[in-house]
Amino acid sequence: MSNATTAPMNSTSTQLQDPSAPGRYSKRSQYSRFTQQELPACKPILTPRWVISVFMLLTIVFVPIGLASLFASQDVVEIVKRYDDACAPSGTKSDKVRFIQSEASKTCNITLTVPKHMKQPIYVYYQLDNFYQNHRRYVKSRSDKQLSSRKNENIISTCNPEDKANGMTIVPCGLVAWSMFNDTFSFSTGNDVQLPVTKKGISWKSDRDHKFGKDVFPKNFQNGSFIGGARLNESIPLSEQEDLIVWMRTAALPTFRKLFGKIEVDLQAGDTINVVVQNNYNTYSFNGKKKLVLSTASWLGGKNSFIGIAYLAVGGLCFVLAVAFTIIYLVKPRRLGDPSYLSWNGNPSGH
Repeated sequence: MSNATTAPMNSTSTQLQDPSAPGRYSKRSQYSRFTQQELPACKPILTPRWVISVFMLLTIVFVPIGLASLFASQDVVEIVKRYDDACAPSGTKSDKVRFIQSEASKTCNITLTVPKHMKQPIYVYYQLDNFYQNHRRYVKSRSDKQLSSRKNENIISTCNPEDKANGMTIVPCGLVAWSMFNDTFSFSTGNDVQLPVTKKGISWKSDRDHKFGKDVFPKNFQNGSFIGGARLNESIPLSEQEDLIVWMRTAALPTFRKLFGKIEVDLQAGDTINVVVQNNYNTYSFNGKKKLVLSTASWLGGKNSFIGIAYLAVGGLCFVLAVAFTIIYLVKPRRLGDPSYLSWNGNPSGH
């Protein structure tokens, strides 16, 4: 009897003697160096020399990058010409809207002058201002599944209101495709030599190969009550209609440029370029602007001074801070970790 009763008491006394061991129903987690943040860690001490060295290193890296970016941007030759006003009769907004919606001839001529030598390829862009391609309803009005495969032709649930026309499915459906830009440009030099515009390869290769199917052809497009923009050739698959592919990659800002084509001929300084414009696209209803842009490119892309200026600004700021810290360190140095700078040591008598 005595032996049987002492065994459980010994077990209980063992648990009472070891308070660090979690109980049977304890919610306390097991001890580990990770949970207690006792693992080895790098805790650098930022001495004045280290801080000054880091700022000088950033200056040495950022300033050359900024200068190189700025020089690359300045080497880009760009011609920008607004033509929506020149290609419409003068008058009120309603007069221009009435003109663009009429059957009158929309052909007009503009002249460009080349300021500097432009090496091929020369990229031709159209620029639209005050056109919000990032509007939520506009962006959603498309069917990527329909664009990618012929078997998905009837997946049009997201294309409202441009999903069907005359009771038949529209391919490609949606407002984005319906509103495709349809102005055209033809170029010639001052002595009437034509400058052909190449449209091959103006879109992203990934879009041509994966987003627009080779077996998908336009069908019942722009056959509704309202005509939005350009028409498509129903005998050419969407993967080869690069104007559409470029337009379908919607812009994030209300002012944007899209690639129209490439001129693969050098242009000399002082050359006169005659442009015949078919002014078809209606931007007058929403006070939009249309511009024609001819531009070369550098290793950094098109003309953009912001990157170079940003690098120079950061590099200059780091240099100023490095000089300021150096002066402070030399004029009024102090010993690292000096306890006399602690608040309670500066006023030992109390608060």
